[in-house]
Amino acid sequence: MKLKIALLAGDGIGPEVIAQAVKVADAVAKKFNHELNWRPALTGAAAIDAVGEPYPDATHEICATSDAVLFGAIGHPRFDNDPTAKVRPEQGLLKMRKKLGLFANVRPTFTFASLLDKSPLKRERIEGTDLVFLRELTGGIYFGEKGRRDAGETAFDNCVYTRAEVQRLAKKGFELAMKRSKKLCCVDKANVLETSRLWRETVQAMEKEYPEVTVSYEFVDAVAMRLVQWPNSYDVLITENLFGDILTDEASVISGSMGLMPSASLGANIGLFEPIHGSYPQATGLNIANPMATILSAAMMFENFGLLEEGKAIRDAVNSALEKGIVTQDLAEDDHSYGTAEVGDWLAKSI
Repeated sequence: MKLKIALLAGDGIGPEVIAQAVKVADAVAKKFNHELNWRPALTGAAAIDAVGEPYPDATHEICATSDAVLFGAIGHPRFDNDPTAKVRPEQGLLKMRKKLGLFANVRPTFTFASLLDKSPLKRERIEGTDLVFLRELTGGIYFGEKGRRDAGETAFDNCVYTRAEVQRLAKKGFELAMKRSKKLCCVDKANVLETSRLWRETVQAMEKEYPEVTVSYEFVDAVAMRLVQWPNSYDVLITENLFGDILTDEASVISGSMGLMPSASLGANIGLFEPIHGSYPQATGLNIANPMATILSAAMMFENFGLLEEGKAIRDAVNSALEKGIVTQDLAEDDHSYGTAEVGDWLAKSI
């Protein structure tokens, strides 16, 4: 198979972890006789510095004409520390999602047998955890009307959803549940928010189309609590943009490190694959960042093309590295750890 992959390294540790994902993906391509055409493009603070725009038209053209996007991370402290900044790296991410029509963020949370004691939660609470969040990406409070009034003394951010937006996300949730344990949880705040009531009634109306799926409805605060009490009771969860942003970060630490969790953002025509972690600017250039989340995101990319053996080859290599202690300092048992590039080299050679 010949694949054109847009390569958006971004900021901070993004270029370092992306480089390792490319190494591993190239090793898989060689092993299984595929041809990968990597197409680098600018985004985030790097793009602002170069052209003044966090998601330039040239980058969008490359993404829109590729088969998939492999993305690192964006963000820089100089923007985080300046609330008056008019142009921010994160605006590029929101613009990219909107322009590419990436409406469903798929974030799995699973545990590794060799790392159960690395989790901040007790082993008996997390063993067997294998859940997936589907977070709606292009609606809600992040995209609603926002502004200031009363001479800047009052601020507002409107949360808006259409029934069609809820339906297309819920459809992916039901379809995913059918491939897994046939359990779906709709996360909302329907006792308070009108948008949540729209979510709930829309999903309820869709239940008859998927009679084999058992659907539950839970308030977001209850889910936040249960994620640290009984995470293995969940399978597929669907939710709106803001709730999903918060809950998926909470769920990410169950595995023991944010550096292990991949994600995908899917639309009608293209998928974007990225680690769930940020740009970690403090570690830039130090060769200490964990590349495994980005590498596992490449596995999700292959699997999205139906190349399941290729994805499994990556997952098997990662599991082997974890068992053998070929890990960066965030996961090392003692003072001996491996650098970002060394982990990538080991995984590529293993494959």
